[in-house]
Amino acid sequence: MGLSAITPPPTSQDAHETLLEFPDNRLLIELCGEFDRNLAQIEHKLSVHILRRGNQIAVVGSPEVQKQAAAVLQALYARLETGKEVDAAEIEAAIRMHDFGTDAVRIDDQLEMFAAGHFEIRTRKKQVEPRTDAQKAYVRNLFQNEMAFGIGPAGTGKTYIAVAVGVTMLIGGHVEKIILSRPAVEAGERLGFLPGDMKDKVDPYMQPLYDALNDFLPQKQLAKLMEDKRIEIAPLAFMRGRTLSNAFVVLDEAQNATTMQMKMFLTRLGQGSRMVITGDRSQVDLPRGTTSGLRDAERILEGVKGVSFNYFSSKDVVRHPLVARVIEAYERDEAQS
Repeated sequence: MGLSAITPPPTSQDAHETLLEFPDNRLLIELCGEFDRNLAQIEHKLSVHILRRGNQIAVVGSPEVQKQAAAVLQALYARLETGKEVDAAEIEAAIRMHDFGTDAVRIDDQLEMFAAGHFEIRTRKKQVEPRTDAQKAYVRNLFQNEMAFGIGPAGTGKTYIAVAVGVTMLIGGHVEKIILSRPAVEAGERLGFLPGDMKDKVDPYMQPLYDALNDFLPQKQLAKLMEDKRIEIAPLAFMRGRTLSNAFVVLDEAQNATTMQMKMFLTRLGQGSRMVITGDRSQVDLPRGTTSGLRDAERILEGVKGVSFNYFSSKDVVRHPLVARVIEAYERDEAQS
């Protein structure tokens, strides 16, 4: 029995059709499931009508649900391409993951909100609002530009805001994955002397990125996204040779990247991706005499179309008020020396 007998087609004038093509017929059969039960599950959950036409699938419904159903089908097919199975539980997870609902905000809509003075970043667990003019300008550039730099002292929200925007874009379907990276540069200790395997050695350097993600996504959803490689956290050295397409990519602590590492990272940018580079020029842990790639990038990329630079000061610190006073004291000392 065909799917048309399971769910009557929408009669609303608002009904739309999205046509998806799947080149591998064997994987398409797995995607549909025995007697098309996988498609029936998606139809039932999302109140859409799904028709199979050879190696194509048509999704008919209102604009919002047909977009969600199409994204679910594409995500499940991509899972099959990696050799993983698709069952009822995976379909449920994919539907939850692509619940665009009120969380989905188009980039144009977001920029219109900013123009109206409403600066809000909505994630699964909380709403983030920039607190200073510098943070507002930074958020606007993260949505507006394909490559954005956030430069300034600790505690100004550079990385936190970038991760929040990345989660928002992932939830909204603007990107397929989030990739977070940091240079694994020792600040007084050497990786080789730390206990455990490479992951155990590297994870302490990545912890601030894990902390930010935990603030924005439920634990189970975050674990699932990481298991499916839709969120990756890796040292900068692991980026070599990759092309990062359809991804929101963040390089944190970029002041600890060398000039060659920075060039390598920036040239990983692929189609459909956005890249954010954050750093604090006052906290360089590179060996003496080694030029920070962040400084070189500022000089070399100044004026390049599509690249934005946002700068923060002690006035933008959103941690404990004492942090701002500590930063100001160090700045005064450096100015006198």
